[in-house]
Amino acid sequence: MRREARVLVLFFCTAMAPLDLVAGGEFALVKEGEACGPIVLASGASPMTREAAYELASYLQKVSGAGFEVIEGEPVPLPPHAVWVGFQPALRRLFPAVPFNMEHPEEILIVCDENHLAIVGRDRWDPHHSVAQGPDEVIAGKQREYGTVNAVYTFIQDYLQVRWLWPGDLGEDIVPQKTIKFTPFQFRYWPQFRARTGTFRFSSLGNKGYGRSHRWCRLQRLQLDSLNFPGGHGFTDWWDRFHKSHPEYFALQPDGTRSGFPGGKYAKLCESNPSVWRQWLEDVKQQLQRDPTQTVFSGAFNDSWASGHCICPQCEAWDHPAGEERLFYWKGVKKLHVALSDREVTFANHLGRLLKEAFPQEEYYVLTIAYGHSRPAPIQAMPADNVIIASVANFFGRRNLVDRGSPRGTTHRQQLEDWARVASKLMWRPNTGSPAGWQQGLPDLFCHDLMEDLQFVAGHRCMGIFIDSVWEHWATQGPLYYLLAQLVWDPRKDGQAVLEDYYRRGFGLAAPHVKAYFQTFESARMKFVQKYGYESSVLDLAHLYTDDLLREAEEQLRQAEAAVASGPPLYSRRAEFIRAGFQFTKLMAENIRLMLIYWQSKDPQLAERVRQNWADIQRLCEATPYAINWGPIRPNPPRMLGLHPDYPNPKWKSTPAADDR
Repeated sequence: MRREARVLVLFFCTAMAPLDLVAGGEFALVKEGEACGPIVLASGASPMTREAAYELASYLQKVSGAGFEVIEGEPVPLPPHAVWVGFQPALRRLFPAVPFNMEHPEEILIVCDENHLAIVGRDRWDPHHSVAQGPDEVIAGKQREYGTVNAVYTFIQDYLQVRWLWPGDLGEDIVPQKTIKFTPFQFRYWPQFRARTGTFRFSSLGNKGYGRSHRWCRLQRLQLDSLNFPGGHGFTDWWDRFHKSHPEYFALQPDGTRSGFPGGKYAKLCESNPSVWRQWLEDVKQQLQRDPTQTVFSGAFNDSWASGHCICPQCEAWDHPAGEERLFYWKGVKKLHVALSDREVTFANHLGRLLKEAFPQEEYYVLTIAYGHSRPAPIQAMPADNVIIASVANFFGRRNLVDRGSPRGTTHRQQLEDWARVASKLMWRPNTGSPAGWQQGLPDLFCHDLMEDLQFVAGHRCMGIFIDSVWEHWATQGPLYYLLAQLVWDPRKDGQAVLEDYYRRGFGLAAPHVKAYFQTFESARMKFVQKYGYESSVLDLAHLYTDDLLREAEEQLRQAEAAVASGPPLYSRRAEFIRAGFQFTKLMAENIRLMLIYWQSKDPQLAERVRQNWADIQRLCEATPYAINWGPIRPNPPRMLGLHPDYPNPKWKSTPAADDR
């Protein structure tokens, strides 16, 4: 290991370690179903903190049967025993030896002595500026930091031992405890990954798209983070807004025009033009009008990453001549040109300078993406302290994927490591691909790789994660989702222990069989990607989801169902939930095999069979909430084209023969 990596790992481990325990006698939170005292909510608490306090009372009742009164504002006189939610002045008197100053973003503190329990966190919010426009709807009560809320959910999970294995009532697991006692302790923590909501981006605040797991994401401490990370490109509307009034904003093309090639939302800018920087800053001010809690502002170039970049002398002067040569495209022209990493960092630094000058007291950041032909680390340009690099390093589920644009055969994982040497602010923003049916909702599991990769990302100082995309198919990919959520909140956790807890709490006596069921798919998946690579056609999945694999998996599932048949009904219902995922997998695997033949023969009988399977899939999705998310796996979205006779994939020039490979 290089010296730099050792330093990063040591910083990570020591900065986030819990504090020493506090001496004293036991604190009885609940004794034989009776509450110790009230829950005292800090006066003037934010709406989301208030909601969390009442959820705490609800979960205490679910766990113990005890009813907890919630008092808003410090009572007089102080109760002899109480649970305190959110910082309030009385806590300094009750815990005189405990520092309540929260020095780190999103810091949480849970502390108790023999009389009182305090659950507090660093909160940053302005009640006069807490309404924001989200992606699809207005968000009320938005904050910059939600430390107390996340502290409450940490307490419910880690100290009351509640589990949210997947969304909905069926996924909630509670261990009844008539008496709840603690030896006095003090736990302090702050998450390294400050941008977490993009882990399940469809269930982020204000997003009404494919997401169905909003509450689950909040309980897992993913949804309420402190870096509002804009995961996409920063200038997608500029061509429509400015191409007539300000053509000089756009990239100079080889034909001497500023045509916006390849057009619309893909148009590139003349990044060396100071007028572009000033217009960007004006846009930032408008964004702050819509969302005063926003702290990260995108300066990321538009997609279609190989096409249309500016060739004016000023922009090209920012490119380093020793950069990695890559193939670029303009209208009627293609040629080799050095990578644009130095250019993009220089552009972001100019935006960062203007941002700091305009808002000197604020912690605002410019985000740019290391994507396409800016994936290699820069040669000379160094990102400023207020510039965040989002590395689109696509090794989520694709450990050894090579950047296809790199003539040197560099892996995406290596590119993130290279950026970590030069960027003080780094995020991981992978695209997921679909190596074994990830996007089609199939059991494309890679839990072991995920554990190692999240430790790798954390060890390289990443401050956030945005995944494009997790589609929320809980009955086929659930164990990986749960593992992902737990490790994004705390990548120090033992991932294997997290999975063991998931299976044990979720399935009781069926746990070893459900574990074997998912491991059967994961093992087959790993062998498949080793043979076929990470970018196979969806029809290639016929070679993975074979009858033999499905029979082996179904036998494990049958044993799971038998193990809980005479036990508590809850475990049987959860086994049925996994069974719904298997039924979907079986139907989809049959569709893949049938469509592989259909596109060669156009047999109407095959088409009818596939249509019937799709009707069964839709009914299954509607009957089993959360098992499979129907929205993204309908037959007509782009990721599903070719799996229904009415929706061919227009990108296929030919389809593989049934006996290929």
